[in-house]
Amino acid sequence: MKLLIISGLSGSGKSTVLHVLEDMGFFCIDNLPIGLLSSFAAQMVNTPEQFYENAAVGIDARNRSEDLSRFPTILKSLKIAEIPCEVIFLDADDPILIKRFSETRRKHPLTNENLSLAEAIIKERQLLDPISRHSDLYLQTSHTNLYQLRDLIKERLSEVERNRLSILFLSFGFKHGLPVDADMVFDVRCLPNPYWQPHLREYTGQDQPVIDFLAKEPMVDEMYNDLEKFINRWTPKIEASDRAYLTIAIGCTGGQHRSVYLVEKLVEHFKDQHEVIGRHREL
Repeated sequence: MKLLIISGLSGSGKSTVLHVLEDMGFFCIDNLPIGLLSSFAAQMVNTPEQFYENAAVGIDARNRSEDLSRFPTILKSLKIAEIPCEVIFLDADDPILIKRFSETRRKHPLTNENLSLAEAIIKERQLLDPISRHSDLYLQTSHTNLYQLRDLIKERLSEVERNRLSILFLSFGFKHGLPVDADMVFDVRCLPNPYWQPHLREYTGQDQPVIDFLAKEPMVDEMYNDLEKFINRWTPKIEASDRAYLTIAIGCTGGQHRSVYLVEKLVEHFKDQHEVIGRHREL
């Protein structure tokens, strides 16, 4: 049995996540009043037919502000009662949210004649801060489209009953900005760059010419070995602290060659030890 609490900024993808979970067999409720969360969780536990074996509830800023501020206390009571629950929080940059609302012509739930869209987003972020700070999985969807978000949720939650640590290895380019949803960030810009080899520039770290070039570089091999040892040493301790999700980001300049190569190698190495996903943000 598992209860997922889905929250986040309007326009960040909450409805998409709930739809995906519904397709995966979860019993889903959107915009559940926070005051009913404990009662619903207790009903999940006490239903003999196990109708609510896996459930997901959406909680957003339409709740009363005083109820939202009580979320940490309610979450703590669920964990004391040993009800297995996880919080997934979705976010996106303010300009991206404004653009999405403009494109869809939807009305933000907090806007009114005295509150503009930009001001409503700021207010919503403040209201949801108690939930965001207690999230088990934080997803930044500014660079993620609808279909990528669907795939990511399916990948990270499809093995929900295994109770194994889910690790997302993410390659990215520093020149496109840091991934704010990463738990660990490693900078590999010190490694030899295939970009400066004209015959390799058009390829990526998934292509054999770049793989062959990087595999011959001693510094690349040393970096990979250090990363592997570090992750091997600390993931058991992270897993022992009841963490369900871990995002490890590897960054190079453009996110095309070195970071992609190392992510591919790390995914291959750790896929038999954990639930592992590899993503390349810039490809």
